[in-house]
Amino acid sequence: MSETTAGTTIAPGTPPETGSRRAPTEFPFGTLTDDAGRSADPVLVEIVQGSLASVEQEVETAIARTSRSPMIRDAHDFRAGIHDRLLRKLTGRSYSALVHPVARDFPLDEMKPGDVFFHNDVYASEGGIGHLPDLCVTVPVFHDDGSGPRVVAFVQAFGHHDDIGGAVPGSMPSHATSVYEEGLMVPPIKLWDAGVPNRSALAIMTRNSRMPESLAADLDAECSACLMGARRLGELFDRYGLETVEACFDAIIDRTTETYRREILAKIPVGTWVWEDYAEHDGVDDPMLHTQRITLTRTPTDDPEGERLVLDFAGTSAQAKGPINHCGDYSDGVFLKKWLAPILRNLADTPERMAELDVNEGVVPLIEMRFPEKGTLLTPEFPAPTNARTFVILRLLGVLAGVLAKAVDGEMPADQETIRYTGVYGTDLQGRSYLMREVLGGGSGGRSYADGEDTIHVVPDSRNLPTEFTESRFPFVVESLRLARDSGGPGKFRGGLGYEKHIRMLVDAHFMSIADRSILACWGVKGGKAGRPFEVVIDAGGPNEREVDALADDEPVKAGETIRIRTTGGGGWGDPRERDPELVVRDVVWDKVSFDGARDDYGVVLTGSVAGGDLAYDAEATRELRASMAPGADEAFFDRGPGYARLADGAAAAGVDWR
Repeated sequence: MSETTAGTTIAPGTPPETGSRRAPTEFPFGTLTDDAGRSADPVLVEIVQGSLASVEQEVETAIARTSRSPMIRDAHDFRAGIHDRLLRKLTGRSYSALVHPVARDFPLDEMKPGDVFFHNDVYASEGGIGHLPDLCVTVPVFHDDGSGPRVVAFVQAFGHHDDIGGAVPGSMPSHATSVYEEGLMVPPIKLWDAGVPNRSALAIMTRNSRMPESLAADLDAECSACLMGARRLGELFDRYGLETVEACFDAIIDRTTETYRREILAKIPVGTWVWEDYAEHDGVDDPMLHTQRITLTRTPTDDPEGERLVLDFAGTSAQAKGPINHCGDYSDGVFLKKWLAPILRNLADTPERMAELDVNEGVVPLIEMRFPEKGTLLTPEFPAPTNARTFVILRLLGVLAGVLAKAVDGEMPADQETIRYTGVYGTDLQGRSYLMREVLGGGSGGRSYADGEDTIHVVPDSRNLPTEFTESRFPFVVESLRLARDSGGPGKFRGGLGYEKHIRMLVDAHFMSIADRSILACWGVKGGKAGRPFEVVIDAGGPNEREVDALADDEPVKAGETIRIRTTGGGGWGDPRERDPELVVRDVVWDKVSFDGARDDYGVVLTGSVAGGDLAYDAEATRELRASMAPGADEAFFDRGPGYARLADGAAAAGVDWR
């Protein structure tokens, strides 16, 4: 059916809205070789690609082993990346920041071996840094072919650090109205000059941090690891020669482009679709629908400008007063393209093939972005705050998945929300100040062939903090950590479950939270239902029981009170009445679904008990119950859960929610 949104009827095949600022499909830096690497030895291409992956992993391992802060060392909230001298990302294991701001401010021909560059300024990062706690280190790689050393590549690492100053511990003030409240901004600077650290710059940064020793140790670990990675990469050039290695770089990127064109774009029909989703609050205004919209156009193979996906963000809401904005339109949106591209891998033939597909600069020519004018959630104007920009960039992953689901008859996963920051801070039993921040994951969406995964993190290799570590270092006890029963969205394939964590404070403290999806749930698709939203309750069952807002800087918690955190469950895929009743029985045995959930969500009538070891289901009663639960004839393609009506004047679905 056609869709009505913002007063406009949009039918499949309709071009995107006009008036958007169009970004080219490729940052204008060309290729390293005249034939884009087509003459490279394919065996050597595999060797070089494996070497790059090995260097990247060695850099990350070195950082993990030598850093000091829990967020870097234990939660592993950092990434490494390798880029060529044209600033193109070569490795595809995960996203990374950009080299563009460094090359913009420091000419490559003036760089020297041993130089280390640093930045965290969101507005000066060309879109590669989303908020100030993400500190980025960049090291140039040199090769001497007889005419002196010159830059041939870059090794980079960036990660979320515990504190870089600002209004609150952790540098993520949920009620910020300006980036100046969020911490120390550092545009690209030379942190090491020919192997000599800039002690003055380090002194300024550590002076502005509440955790100066951890910050200094983490930066030292990252600089040393990237310098080591640059040496390893230099050895690759020494072994095979500049022209040979650069031909392999071109071939790696070109192969990615052709693979995605052949295996992914071919699955998307030619046409135009539109969908939108929302952040629910910005920490300043009352909860409302902060819209992020994508109009997706898949061009034909004979399009004069090339076969590609056009992502038009027209219709995205104005920039928020609070810190949920993201600078997505810099450098032609090249960071955002690589951030969103992993969603496309869900169209691969098999899950195994999906895991094999890299996301490097090769995806960039296949995606054209069209941005609205300055002043939106994706195109904010300085000094708009950005520390909770995950509300936008995580939601955009879901918006792209949703609009693709409309294009391919639902053959995409349901929604997930797998990053939120929670933590406590105060003074411990010895009178020392402390800060504990944790990135707790959630459930991923159900898929057309399988349930979602439980308690995943969108940042590869990231994890919750080990209880043994936190209890030995911070003044609280983790009383329980388990899967949050019934949190996964019901469906033929159930959404993954979130965490349920109970923390009992031993001293008075303050709780903080930077989280979305506390009102709006992770949506289900093609008959699947939404998952359960995020929730924090202090002193559950006690005399001071109270629910805490998902955006909180300093909620008081008394000694002896518990903090109960339940993270989001993924959305369900397909009609829950079509789920195999035996799987529902299994989920109840595993304590993933309750008895009530089995009946109310899946229409399964259970018999026996878990304790008695004879849990089963009544087949006839289940058939009758499921028949009575038939959905309406005009049920929406997406289910947003009951919280949507609260922010949408009672509406059960948006105008774009029908296919």
